[in-house]
Amino acid sequence: MSSSDLLMERFLALHPKLIDLSLGRLTQLLEALGNPNHRLPPVIHVAGTNGKGSTVAFMRSILEAAGKSVHVYTSPHLVRFHERIRLGAQGGGRLVSEPVLVDAFERCEAANAGQAITVFEMTTAAAFLLFAEHPADVLLLEVGLGGEFDATNVIDSALATVITPISMDHSEYLGDTLAKIAAAKAGIFKRNIPAILAQQEHPEAEAELERRAARAGARVIASGQHFHVQEEAGRLIFQDEDGLLDLPLPRLPGRHQQANAGTAIAALRAAGFRDLPVAAFEQGIANASWPARLQRLAHGSLTQYVPAGGELWLDGGHNPDGGKVLAAAMREFNRRNPRPLVMIVGMLGTKDSAAFLHAFSGLAEEVIAVPIPSQKAARPAEEVAALAQSAGLQTRQSESFESALREIAGRKWPIPPRILMTGSLYLAGEILAANGTPPD
Repeated sequence: MSSSDLLMERFLALHPKLIDLSLGRLTQLLEALGNPNHRLPPVIHVAGTNGKGSTVAFMRSILEAAGKSVHVYTSPHLVRFHERIRLGAQGGGRLVSEPVLVDAFERCEAANAGQAITVFEMTTAAAFLLFAEHPADVLLLEVGLGGEFDATNVIDSALATVITPISMDHSEYLGDTLAKIAAAKAGIFKRNIPAILAQQEHPEAEAELERRAARAGARVIASGQHFHVQEEAGRLIFQDEDGLLDLPLPRLPGRHQQANAGTAIAALRAAGFRDLPVAAFEQGIANASWPARLQRLAHGSLTQYVPAGGELWLDGGHNPDGGKVLAAAMREFNRRNPRPLVMIVGMLGTKDSAAFLHAFSGLAEEVIAVPIPSQKAARPAEEVAALAQSAGLQTRQSESFESALREIAGRKWPIPPRILMTGSLYLAGEILAANGTPPD
């Protein structure tokens, strides 16, 4: 176990709850650290349910293509905590190093002096400390959970705030309706700061976001109203009041990533980056990557189990709308290149697994349910299998994702399969670690 892992183990003992949405504890710690949250580079603040990380990835890629140095804070991580903190530098940022992270953790621990605080609050303080001490042109700041009382919402101001699509998720913390969840996310809106709204699938969420923006005095820039993005003749066409961009399609597959790219472009233009070279938008959209979001695994130790000519895909989708988006992408893949779809699925008990799986009814040939050993909250494989069966899917269970892959490899396939491993970002992290291809 690394030194940073040991420190986080100590942090876990400081608060009885893993999640306790509040700003008071963190504000007190930041004051003890000299208020680094007041010395951050200009911020673009991003909240939402689905697509936050991909939208941030597009913005980072575009900004770095334009020669900007970009700090990034995202969550959760897949394999190592270090993935959450990227320190900007000319020529491209790098994930925080172990010595730099340990030093920040130790200073935060000392300043906190044993007071009750959640792990996310402590690690956010460490991130802010590093972002304040390392110069950069921009900080792309992703909300951890919710918005209004999320630890990241201690910032003074922002260049822009962004809300990606809202879906039912984390309802035990944010509320049991889409309107309540949208209201929590909208807590990042600030007076006279542009609020960029991605295309929303649910009218009640969109209406609540617009109400909250009006109440906060934020200027709404909404997809479908103030900016438009679509695919035409194999190109990505973005248009807003500043004009049209004719760009390559994203390397990240799926039509939802085209929408995320459009949101990223709108956010950058609203944040004051209208004059970036067109080449930066072209290069940034074409080169952006984000692990475990419809990621094709073509190399690594797990690919030995893929039948000859088959495909292995990984996606951390885990909520109902995530399932719909992922199923739509699989249907698009199948139209272009028909193959039997076999899913390897592990999920947490806190997620609406039935609704997620129902999206694949009539699409997946089989679902192989697996456990997620590292997570106490994971559903047992037999429970995932039962939910998949109730959704009309043919199911079986396996003791691990490795054994599921071996089972698939041992069969004869007239047409090589398309294998999709999905259901949880925690499962995705375990898969990337086992494959030997962690994010960098």
